[in-house]
Amino acid sequence: MAKTAFLGLGVMGAPMAGYLAKASHDMTVYNRTASKAQAWVDANGGQAAATPREAAQGAEFVMACVGNDDDLRQVCLGEDGAFASMAAGSVFVDHTTVSAEVTRELHAAAAEKGIAFVDAPVSGGQAGAENGQLVVMCGGEEEAYTRAAPMIDTYAKLCKRLGESGAGQMCKMVNQICIAGLVQGLSEGLHFAQKAGLDGRAVVEVIGGGAAGSWQMVNRFETMLDDKFDHGFAVDWMRKDLGICLKTADEVGASLPVTALVDQFYKDVQKLGGGRWDTSSLLKRLNAIDD
Repeated sequence: MAKTAFLGLGVMGAPMAGYLAKASHDMTVYNRTASKAQAWVDANGGQAAATPREAAQGAEFVMACVGNDDDLRQVCLGEDGAFASMAAGSVFVDHTTVSAEVTRELHAAAAEKGIAFVDAPVSGGQAGAENGQLVVMCGGEEEAYTRAAPMIDTYAKLCKRLGESGAGQMCKMVNQICIAGLVQGLSEGLHFAQKAGLDGRAVVEVIGGGAAGSWQMVNRFETMLDDKFDHGFAVDWMRKDLGICLKTADEVGASLPVTALVDQFYKDVQKLGGGRWDTSSLLKRLNAIDD
């Protein structure tokens, strides 16, 4: 059992922290909205802290899952940040999807205090977090990863180190780039089936077991055909992630024409009022064009 802090109790962080509690770790949690932290404690035990610094005091492991670069800096740095109270030899594990730039910045700041820092963004969405079936892609020193991996394994089906600091975030960018193209392709396929007078469910039954099959098809086609888009990762967050991908692509000299196009399609979805719809709402954009 390890003394552990978890910073950020949103739709991903709350169940992840819950798995750590079920594994009998001594949990202290922090959330910007204090009532959410207290509700988590009421459901899972442990204690809530008023600041990241208080939550991290004496913790061997500090896990974070917040919103963006600025949110992560806020929970790590400054007088009330976690780094202010973390002891040398402790490990900070960041599950937020952020830029590799801020990851390396915070890795360096942690190293100055003798704190190990592992970037560990996740894939699998809310369902993956709730079912303890996340895929976690990690960057950082091998020793730090080796120490953190058993903690991460409590809510992951796969956890792998890809390289030094920032490698986890770079891998997550690849993940989002691939998803963007897949969801657009699936949306166009289902849209075409509808317009051609085909039964979309029958079509997926036939093609889903072949070369066109994908996780997105298996897990999203029914809700897409039912015009329900409140499942999974929100468009607002996907645009944040794709913005990171496109900025980094410019820096490393990669060409991402499809990703850039799909990012603009998600912008159209936002204009339809769908910022909180899930990423499969690209189909709704296509249907709106024809209405």
